Amino acid sequence: MATTTAAGGRPPLWRDVRVLRVAFQVAVLAAVVAFVAYLYDNLQANDVELDFSFLDQQAGFRIAYTDLRPSDTVLDAMLTGLRNTITVALLGIALTLVVGTVVGIARLSGNWIVRRVAGVYVEVLRNIPPLVVIVFVNAAALATLPPIQEADRIDGLLVLSVSEIGVVSLRGDGHGWPYLVTLGLAVAAAAAVGVWRTRLEERTGTPARRWLWSGGLVLVVAVVAYLALDGPVVVSRPEVDGLRIRGGNRMGLPFASVLVGLVLYTSSHVAEIVRGSIQAVPRGQTEAADALGLSTGQRLRHVVLPQAFRIATPPIINQCLNLTKNTSLGVAVAFAELMGVTNTVIGNGDPAIPAILVAMGMYLVLSLAISLVANLANHRLRLVER
Repeated sequence: MATTTAAGGRPPLWRDVRVLRVAFQVAVLAAVVAFVAYLYDNLQANDVELDFSFLDQQAGFRIAYTDLRPSDTVLDAMLTGLRNTITVALLGIALTLVVGTVVGIARLSGNWIVRRVAGVYVEVLRNIPPLVVIVFVNAAALATLPPIQEADRIDGLLVLSVSEIGVVSLRGDGHGWPYLVTLGLAVAAAAAVGVWRTRLEERTGTPARRWLWSGGLVLVVAVVAYLALDGPVVVSRPEVDGLRIRGGNRMGLPFASVLVGLVLYTSSHVAEIVRGSIQAVPRGQTEAADALGLSTGQRLRHVVLPQAFRIATPPIINQCLNLTKNTSLGVAVAFAELMGVTNTVIGNGDPAIPAILVAMGMYLVLSLAISLVANLANHRLRLVER
């Protein structure tokens, strides 16, 4: 009988799993390299420019609500678009997590009206393309907001007009950064105090009162530092001055449309993730919380949500990345995010393929950075078995 194994009892190379795995990876790598080489040769044969020196040339255009001047470089313009993308992405992620969590909890509410309203919110927005949501929000704002001469005002806190939107903000003087650093150190110290109070409660049974101790520490430091630095932070209120808004934080209607549209769309997906994660928590946990006499809020905060978020974190990370990449849809409402600026650069005669490669690299770095932070949070929240 012919042997089917090599000397020493090992299978022949064409049947060795380790050899086949390496060979498959080498074959895939060779195919990718060959495809890239084919594309490069094709570009060279058609005299397509692959030079990135255009990044140092003058942009020749302005970007609304930024300090970019036509004399600045193309790279400066693309970095400005990247900053706009990052701003929308970070604000959108924060708002999406809040709205999605609230709607997801509402989907399981015992109140019939709340449950149905949350269900309609999810089913409607989840089944509409995000581009349509963004365009609808922009069109609705254009149709309902007044001109800037007749802007709606809310007690110096908010100014709404079809031209731009102003929101009250905090502005720092020369001591603004020292004050922010002091507040950051106070928050870190408050977190340490919260851990200390928790361990003290576990050891002695003394009520922790973490929020009282931690919040009191931050409040005292904030007041003392504010007085010591002679008012380093002032409130800047938006006011209409002619045909523009002075003071506060100013944002254009395209920015607001993209932000609101993406939050509405993405939060509908996050709500379903939260709902499913809450239902995945064993029912015995809820029954045990009820047996201990915990209220509905205490049951959610201390028992259900901590376990649900361990389940929900990985799919929520995907939704955060989707929101970040969907900011490129802002080009439909003339928002100067990274892809919109890239299109303007190409329209001005700069080479298309290098410009798009630069934009792809920026999107890649941004997505990887968000993924890194989110995965660190996921690692922190993961369930450690004993």
